[in-house]
Amino acid sequence: MPWIPSPREGSGCIVVAELDELVWRDPRGSLLMEDTRMNETTPRLIDVDWAAFKPWKVTPVRHRISDHPKLQIDSLVELSARLAKLGRVRSHSNDAYAGTAFNHAPMLYPNQRSPEETLANIASAKAWMSLLNVQTDDVYRSLVDEVLDDLKPRIDRVDPGMTYRGGWIFVTSPNTITPFHMDKEHNFILQIKGHKRLYVWEPDDIVAVSEEARDLFHWNHSRDLVAWREELRSRAQVFDLEPGMGAYMPSTAPHLVENGDGPSVTVSFTYYTDATRRNSRLHALHQRMRRRHWTPGAVGAHPMVDSLADRTWQAFDLLRGIAGRPGADTARSDRLPYALANVS
Repeated sequence: MPWIPSPREGSGCIVVAELDELVWRDPRGSLLMEDTRMNETTPRLIDVDWAAFKPWKVTPVRHRISDHPKLQIDSLVELSARLAKLGRVRSHSNDAYAGTAFNHAPMLYPNQRSPEETLANIASAKAWMSLLNVQTDDVYRSLVDEVLDDLKPRIDRVDPGMTYRGGWIFVTSPNTITPFHMDKEHNFILQIKGHKRLYVWEPDDIVAVSEEARDLFHWNHSRDLVAWREELRSRAQVFDLEPGMGAYMPSTAPHLVENGDGPSVTVSFTYYTDATRRNSRLHALHQRMRRRHWTPGAVGAHPMVDSLADRTWQAFDLLRGIAGRPGADTARSDRLPYALANVS
């Protein structure tokens, strides 16, 4: 039987679990929400305003996984030991600040403690730690699937083609900062323990991150042109997160996180879709143009040109694969069911 979440606080509901069913009833016995077997499009773990949901817009969410046994510190200590042997733990000290280059933070401000020691003493460790690509762990892949399978029917209605599933668990000491950066995947970020402030900018905000910076990022995953400026705060959507709260961040939505005065555990569930793959191809194509000293328009500014360019690029990639040219497999790896572990 899968893990069953507790009902939402203050709902006045009780959970009735029979076999693999999850049924919500009020004390008078009236049915409030049936399980996913009876209503396959109703997520039971994450609440989103699906009527207003848009795949390329930042959206607040709520969830019911804070008490999941795989997200408790003792379990995370065991996971960190397994991932550390594979080089899948990233950490830096709390000396990192908003403008620290995200890719280089672990080298600029190293955390001298082991992952297990850091997690076991996170309240005093003065560290930020990410357990990377937890979907590569046999135990935690089921957690990633549990959450994303729950969301997929609703996501597919407006943003089909979910692939490249990933999971990332962030454990941070008090008053620690996650530097300003962006990621390629769509992301449901969920607060499990503690409090933090999340700043998120829309993925099309070229004041926060320029079109050229996005082109370079999709070309080679470089964040070198992603630069923090204090005046950007006023442009952000701000989420004061506590357990049970979270946000949906579309691909390349820039974000910055400031932890509160206690230790924190946060988890992200990420994925690509047909739309994110197309967006990434177009940005990468524009970077190729920039390397030839051309100045392309913004992705999305000329839909017909984008469509023609994307079809041409896909045909070129197909021919490259047939010819056995280097890079062809990498270009199509974003269609794999789960994220590869060599990119963070």
